[in-house]
Amino acid sequence: MLRPMPELPVALDAMGGDRMPDAAVDGAAQAHAEGVPVVLVGDPDVLAAAMNERGVDLPVVPAGDVIGMNEHASEIRRRNDASVVVAAREVREERASGFVSMGHSGATMAAALLVLGRLKGVERPAIVANVPTQKGDAALLDVGANADVRPRMLRQFAVMGAHYARIAFGTEDPSVGLLSIGEEPGKGNELVRAAHPLLAATPGIRFHGNVEGRDVLAGTTDVIVTDGFTGNVVLKLAEGEAKILFGWIREAVGSSLRARLGGLLLKPALRKVAERLDPSTYGAQPLLGVGAPAFIGHGSSDARAVRNALRFAHRTAQERLVPRIAEAMTDLAEVVAAEE
Repeated sequence: MLRPMPELPVALDAMGGDRMPDAAVDGAAQAHAEGVPVVLVGDPDVLAAAMNERGVDLPVVPAGDVIGMNEHASEIRRRNDASVVVAAREVREERASGFVSMGHSGATMAAALLVLGRLKGVERPAIVANVPTQKGDAALLDVGANADVRPRMLRQFAVMGAHYARIAFGTEDPSVGLLSIGEEPGKGNELVRAAHPLLAATPGIRFHGNVEGRDVLAGTTDVIVTDGFTGNVVLKLAEGEAKILFGWIREAVGSSLRARLGGLLLKPALRKVAERLDPSTYGAQPLLGVGAPAFIGHGSSDARAVRNALRFAHRTAQERLVPRIAEAMTDLAEVVAAEE
């Protein structure tokens, strides 16, 4: 029986990212006003000055260092006072329910692994992306944490992704698809062909089978499982295509007086589409498989992205995403042991 989650704040790395600390303070203030408990992690003097400018007062955990965007992720091992490491440590010491960073993605992942550790039964954690589709949002994982994986790791991703979809999207019985170059079980590379029977034999998930690239945005399944190299390419392609398409629309709308008048009529509808495609809707993506909620955001995140990331992190903590995944991975380990 899962106990209710205590009302702990979300620790925000307020120094990591291109627009910090301004975006961090603005976004945290907005989230706080909506009832999300937040603690800022970073240089106390810098954060105090930013808060004084805005007339807000939020708790601060001091951190005297920052991992720069151009530095190597391994720097976290010798820089214990870096803001992302301190934020992760707040979670480990049970002073925060989870942590969010819009800074160095590799350093954030490394800090989560080093400080929080992996859940039992998880070989590699996975970054999950929320992909807007014709039928609602879908979870795509992995999107960058692991370029090379083994079939059994895709099985772990499938279990974690299914539990994530239940909480993030409210889907009671999410379907899981394995990304391939054909729908038939025998299609795909060696990794996909070996993973297919494993996913089909995994209890607790509704395995749809193979899905192709066109199925991702069509919403054929609620969860799409793949390796981090392929997932990252798919995600970046989708994000890039969305930007290009809107650029083409702007060019077409400005091509003539009639088009401009039509554009005015379409503007509200197009704004809704743009909002749906905006990565800042969720603000940050969770790293599934580590011992506590850890969220990785874009380095260019603005205040809206920070606010939404904090709201999302708080909700997943309250709904016990990590303990649920931990239970599921224990069950999967029993299945694997029985198979052996």
